Amino acid sequence: MAKILIIDDEKTLNELVQARLEAAGYRVITAFDGEEGLEKVKTERPDLVVLDILMPKVDGFEVCRTLKNDPRYSEIPIILLSAMNAEEDFETGDKVGADSYLAKPFEPTILLGRIKSLLSRK
Repeated sequence: MAKILIIDDEKTLNELVQARLEAAGYRVITAFDGEEGLEKVKTERPDLVVLDILMPKVDGFEVCRTLKNDPRYSEIPIILLSAMNAEEDFETGDKVGADSYLAKPFEPTILLGRIKSLLSRK
């Protein structure tokens, strides 16, 4: 069973995504800011990360850049899930190494499809 880390400071969204992923058979862990998220990647070694961008302490772009530049974690797929959906946000996501980018609000079935696709590549 794949382990997915959700990093998002919106508690309600975290809970909704967690419930949906657990119903689909995934093991889910959560973090509520970028700093906590980076720690959980180190201690939990998730198979995939769903990552918000606008968060306290460390933003999602920096979390993604940090993980993708570290050989110990660079292979972990990262899906950016954010209300930031301007063209330059997608470009920045690409530059920091995100594997996918999904704008909020999103369709849960699309998120599940991207997760399944990214995990099948591992």
